Amino acid sequence: MKLFDFVRERQWVPITGYLIYVSALTAGYYYNLTFVQLGLTDLGTREIGMAPEDVSIVMGVLALLTLVAAVGSGLVMDRRGWSTDLYVKFRLLFLIILVQLLLTIAAPFVSTVEQFVLWVVICSATLGLGIPVTFSFMLDFIPVRDRGYVAAVVAGLSFFVAALYPIEWRIHEFSLVMSAMMVPAVLILAVLSVKRFAFVDSLAGQHERSTFRVGRFCRPIPIRTLSFAFWGPVLLMFGVFFIDSLGFLRIIEEPLYIYTSWQSPDLSVRLFIAVLHVVGALAAGVLYTNFDRNWVFFWVFGLFAFTHLLYVFDIQFGGGETPALILPMFYVLAVSFYTTLNFALWPDLSTTETIGTHTALGVGIAGWLATFMSTALALYSEGIGLPLGSHMTYVNALSLLFIVALPILLYVHRMFELARGEVSS
Repeated sequence: MKLFDFVRERQWVPITGYLIYVSALTAGYYYNLTFVQLGLTDLGTREIGMAPEDVSIVMGVLALLTLVAAVGSGLVMDRRGWSTDLYVKFRLLFLIILVQLLLTIAAPFVSTVEQFVLWVVICSATLGLGIPVTFSFMLDFIPVRDRGYVAAVVAGLSFFVAALYPIEWRIHEFSLVMSAMMVPAVLILAVLSVKRFAFVDSLAGQHERSTFRVGRFCRPIPIRTLSFAFWGPVLLMFGVFFIDSLGFLRIIEEPLYIYTSWQSPDLSVRLFIAVLHVVGALAAGVLYTNFDRNWVFFWVFGLFAFTHLLYVFDIQFGGGETPALILPMFYVLAVSFYTTLNFALWPDLSTTETIGTHTALGVGIAGWLATFMSTALALYSEGIGLPLGSHMTYVNALSLLFIVALPILLYVHRMFELARGEVSS
């Protein structure tokens, strides 16, 4: 890792960049993972009393508005040069977290459907702007050869904390935890937004170095936005996020599964899951760094297919007995794998000219749109009374579909490239 070289040479400024990136992305993903995805579902269904189908519509609106805000922000940032201006990104992040802090404090007091929808609309604007701002930090702080490992640290830490605290997935708990985390961040960013520092000036120039400015998959030829090399991974990551949320949000509604794993009163069970998240993320970081990204996709879809198959078998033949920890174990590994891939992939498909647009499209479509479309669909299937066994069978079928589709897509793309080469010659 390049980080070890920095430590050995006592280059503290680049090391500070690593710390800033890991802190910002870990906190941001923890917020989205817990407060937004789980907390808003609790707020709509339990606190306000909305039907799951109605909450699913609101979550769908959140996904679409976040995508629009992300793409618009990414395009503007690239065209104005803000994607490579660290001080501008610090100011934008200050505004984002300040508004989110106010929204987080206000969330437990939302009591009507109208207030809930208004809250979601404002939140989606901040989330959308936050995608190109935070994901483009990889360009400023992390050398290309370290990105897989650093992405693994972010994913592992986010899930480690989420697995241990809070125990109760309730909007009041999430609001208290996130508000306490945001206040120091707002104060620090307020200072960085109005005052220049020598170490920030040094960090701001790192993106001009060859080890930072061009992503791993943009060498020697940069990947264009309108190309299969970009939209292929977008489609695959969309499938990964969609499959995850579609299965997970139904599993956690079953007391037999949720209270013997993620919300178990036994600390050792939750600690086992937390540690496994870290192990899975680090393994994904090693695979991402040393192998082609398509192998990581194979692992992710294979793990999801196997995991959902285990749940289907347990639902059909478990007889209501306490499920084995092997069920959440494989789920945890799959989630850690794809989350690591998500943090590292989009910057590595980008250059200084495309980082804002590519991260906005990649995370906005493959992350937010897929997650909350599947969240909406999971809530809808619960609302219409679709049995969990049938639901998980459909989810497993989707996983197997993507396993089959991946080599087919690669084969078709290769044939297209060969045919184009023959025509040009």
